[in-house]
Amino acid sequence: MEISGRASQLTASLTLSIDAKAKAMKAEGIDVCGFGAGEPDFDTPEHIKQAAISALQSGFTKYTPSSGIPELRQAIAEKLAADNGLNYKPTQVVVSNGAKHACYNAILATCQPGDEVIIPAPYWVSYPDMVRLAGAEAVIIPTSERNGWKMRAEDFENAMTPRTKMLILNSPGNPSGSVYTREEMEALVDIAAGEDIYILSDEIYEKLVYDDVKHVSIASLSKEAYDLTLTVNGFSKSYAMTGWRLGYLAAPEAVAKAVDSIQSHSTANPCSFAQRGALAALKGDQQPIADMRDEFDMR
Repeated sequence: MEISGRASQLTASLTLSIDAKAKAMKAEGIDVCGFGAGEPDFDTPEHIKQAAISALQSGFTKYTPSSGIPELRQAIAEKLAADNGLNYKPTQVVVSNGAKHACYNAILATCQPGDEVIIPAPYWVSYPDMVRLAGAEAVIIPTSERNGWKMRAEDFENAMTPRTKMLILNSPGNPSGSVYTREEMEALVDIAAGEDIYILSDEIYEKLVYDDVKHVSIASLSKEAYDLTLTVNGFSKSYAMTGWRLGYLAAPEAVAKAVDSIQSHSTANPCSFAQRGALAALKGDQQPIADMRDEFDMR
């Protein structure tokens, strides 16, 4: 049977394939270090697990709003204000089945055939395929160790064409670990604002920074940055919740509404009881984040 041209462009996620291979080797007793998936080797904090268990036991197992339960969206808005200096209303927040899902939804809601999406390399392997699934074209911009594996403003400007629709910025970056400074981000925003280009800011690794490096959310820099930026984050890395599959998008109202519509026709809502766990993660003790980061730093 024939498969679609869209599907034939894709290969299985290399991240997940490498991770599955490493786990299979470990199961055979082979001593191997897996560098595929970005997965903390810590357990989810107990209070988060207990919140999900309590939700199950109380029968919180039905459909929820497609964009997530209101109390979780409110908690995410409060987190973004407190941690990131971002003023989003709960109606601008869409909870998804992982930050990966949020990225894909954001691209699908804003890009169409003929558009170009600029991606600095090295990059997380799923970005180009997400772009292709939307019918757009991924434009890869090489970076160098000399520049800290970060795209310079002039590289961004030189890569732009009349078809450029979006820049994907991943800071802190996977796999390079690069973190853009406020000044570097401001230069990118100036260029993007001049051409009305979306910035998809994947901030899933925001809590895993070291040596007094500070994470800055690009949407916090100015009103122009805020209006252009689609902020993606989640629970997988900060709270060791990779298997829970919960992430979120915060964006201008029109984009958030479009993403909600897309999600309502694809996956419906995020897992109900997992959302209760995510709520406990945001509202509960944050010390496990620091403990995990300190352990990673020591290693």
